[in-house]
Amino acid sequence: MFENLYQFSRSRLSWLLLLLAMIAFELCALYFQHVMLLAPCVMCIYERVAMMGIAVAAAVGLCKPQNPIVRGLGLVGWIASSYKGLMLSLEHVDYQFHPSPFKTCDIFVNFPSWAPLDKWVPWMFEPSGDCSKIVWQFFELSMPQWLVIIFGASLGVSIVFTLLQLVGLKSRT
Repeated sequence: MFENLYQFSRSRLSWLLLLLAMIAFELCALYFQHVMLLAPCVMCIYERVAMMGIAVAAAVGLCKPQNPIVRGLGLVGWIASSYKGLMLSLEHVDYQFHPSPFKTCDIFVNFPSWAPLDKWVPWMFEPSGDCSKIVWQFFELSMPQWLVIIFGASLGVSIVFTLLQLVGLKSRT
């Protein structure tokens, strides 16, 4: 079983599936924003960027998954983006379920000056919602709670894939 998972982690299909999943999640976010007219908050935008980080990592891994350096860069990006997304979504859940006037999200996104995504692509990265409001639920879970599950699962799978590389590398030497 581990050998099959190891081989799958080195295949283009695994990286393509990850990329397609992240594109699907981004399209869902845009559907919520532009069709259902749910205004994204600052935390939603940051979570969206973390999701895009996973997509970029998947694109890197997809380029040459048999190359250990390229695959390693993809895995590091995947782990880092999943972890950041998980931390952001946990913070967002905290804003929703433990509201406080002393603990609120920012009013404006804070992107680096070299990448002002909210200025370049405002229809995707400009926030207009309130982080503490629950505007959508599915199976009694809010959107940030679903993102905790999604980013947590992503982090778990990325760690398993990374461990498989280490074990696979060790057994081949």
